[in-house]
Amino acid sequence: MSQSPDAGASRPPFSPTRRGALGTLGFGALAFFGSNSPVSAMVTGKSNQPKVVVPTAGGGPVPIDLSNLPPEWVQRQGNELKVYAAYLTSIRLQRLTPQQVIEAHAKRHGQIWNSLPPRSLWRQMVPTLRVVDRVAVELGQPVGEIISAYRSPAYNATCPGARSGSWHQANVAVDVKFAASPSTVSGAARSLRTRGLFRGGVGRYGSFTHIDTRGENVDW
Repeated sequence: MSQSPDAGASRPPFSPTRRGALGTLGFGALAFFGSNSPVSAMVTGKSNQPKVVVPTAGGGPVPIDLSNLPPEWVQRQGNELKVYAAYLTSIRLQRLTPQQVIEAHAKRHGQIWNSLPPRSLWRQMVPTLRVVDRVAVELGQPVGEIISAYRSPAYNATCPGARSGSWHQANVAVDVKFAASPSTVSGAARSLRTRGLFRGGVGRYGSFTHIDTRGENVDW
């Protein structure tokens, strides 16, 4: 699957000033799920159908289905997978699921596996996920697929066209597909940006759209 080469990523991959541009989307303080969070793993009736069950404060458990993820990748993530699933659930997105975000990381090029982002970068992705979620609301359709989100440095180095200062490495960028065309998706994202709801990059590709919240507006 193609991934964006991160046009415009010539500066260090994180700019602290980007936080101030995102208040109008309600990116307030979020609960941080540490390693002692009350999440558990369970296996359904079939041993090859594992699920991570994430209890929520206001309702029943939310299952994260691992059956379509590479077993080796799941094993490499360990307990961090459950904790990250709980964190993503806490964001309470409308159209974008924790499952879709997690699946974007379960990939490898050759012998190099990608990984979940380190905890120090978890909060950095929240504004971008909220932008994608808002685009889905504007389009009136669910998110089709998150092709790429965080990329570890080693994995990013294997992505064709990816730059060493990739915004994916900073955990502020996603490559996303909708049923709508990339031109429609990028147009919706730029409309949100024009309305002052975020500052960042929007890139249109043949089959997907790149969206990031780097703190300055860039188009390609």
